[in-house]
Amino acid sequence: MSEKILVPALGESITEATVSKWLKKVGDPVETDEAIVELETDKVNLEVPSPISGVLSEMNSKDGDTVEVGAVLGSISEGKLNVEKKVSLKQEKEVETIDEDKIKEENSNVINLDIEKKLTPKLDEISATSKEEPMELLDEVNEEPLLLTDEVQITQTTKVNPIILSPAVRKIAAENNIDVEKVKGTGREGRVLKGDLLSLMGTNPQPNQRRIQYGEEERIKMTRLRQTIAKRLKQAQENAAMLTTFNEVDMSGIMSMRKDNQEDFKSRYGVKLGLMSFFVKACVVGLKLFPAINAEIEGEDIIYKNYYNISFAVGTDKGLVVPVLRNADEMSFADIEKEIKRLSEKANSGNLSIEDLQGGTFTISNGGVYGSMLSTPILNPPQSGVLGMHNIVERPVNVNGEIKIKPIMYLALSYDHRIIDGKESVTFLKTVKENLEDPRRLFLNI
Repeated sequence: MSEKILVPALGESITEATVSKWLKKVGDPVETDEAIVELETDKVNLEVPSPISGVLSEMNSKDGDTVEVGAVLGSISEGKLNVEKKVSLKQEKEVETIDEDKIKEENSNVINLDIEKKLTPKLDEISATSKEEPMELLDEVNEEPLLLTDEVQITQTTKVNPIILSPAVRKIAAENNIDVEKVKGTGREGRVLKGDLLSLMGTNPQPNQRRIQYGEEERIKMTRLRQTIAKRLKQAQENAAMLTTFNEVDMSGIMSMRKDNQEDFKSRYGVKLGLMSFFVKACVVGLKLFPAINAEIEGEDIIYKNYYNISFAVGTDKGLVVPVLRNADEMSFADIEKEIKRLSEKANSGNLSIEDLQGGTFTISNGGVYGSMLSTPILNPPQSGVLGMHNIVERPVNVNGEIKIKPIMYLALSYDHRIIDGKESVTFLKTVKENLEDPRRLFLNI
């Protein structure tokens, strides 16, 4: 009796997937709920478990195939499958038996330290060889191990003696794979100095290792996740009247609060107090005051969302993913930091589910972790607004007529100008700025 392996339901609006990798092969035993094959969808990767215990008896698809929801991936047979590996008569005939004479012949190529015993028979062969076959004579001589003659010894002793090189020169030469013999020394009696090597370095750069390994160009098929990212970003630019407004934030208050309360916060909640929780809280305040920024367009209608699911961008090895903090307005600072940590770990390990990525109403993207000073973030459809965070740099600012050095961050709000006016966008960003510069406002609901 066998059980079919079917492509499961993949989530909202997802009808097909790509077979990323089979984790088992035909004949392998499997247990109930053990992962058999990995599927790649437009949003996440997921593993298909075995419905029963048994043996993988059939694979109806291979890596890279596109399969629809409900399609049969393979079959599991109950019990043990006797898989016998038989060797054909042809293969048996091709199996070579060990020949003692062949072993002796192979061993004859090993360098024998007893030179007299090795040299004598070869000399006999050379004398017996016809003069009409000089090429065979040369080949025969070349097979002999090289003897260390006095002439060779003299040549080797003429090489640069490492003893005359300073420790610094030897270290630089070893670390950078420099042939000291080819370096013209400027020291006494032509001695190679440290400066000689330093002046030489960089004149002969190493070739591109990727070009050596993969050739002049590489062609790799885009993953479904990367294809979806590209498609959605292009759609966002084509379908929305996208505009970006900017402002700057003095981060002194937040940095001071984090410094004063970090240890107590971590000891109580088991997680660090980061910047994202402040930004999430400040954005929720602004979204409540300006509902259009938390809305979306559907046909000729505007859908206002009375809940606040904040998406945050996470860069992974496979691409950018945007998990969602659900009901962020009902979460404390500790709840936000814990959930961000949990979702980020799932994203980097490739274990995000469809539910983790759906339902966002507004997005926060932190390019500052990579050193970005300023950018114009692209909308995450069907959302109408996205906030871009950037790196914190100490800059001179005017404070009550005095020039002071402050930790400043540039903020960028990209929005859909079809439903969000300039006044709303600018005022929203100003509200976020005010709550970040004086984080006490977040606790007073003002």
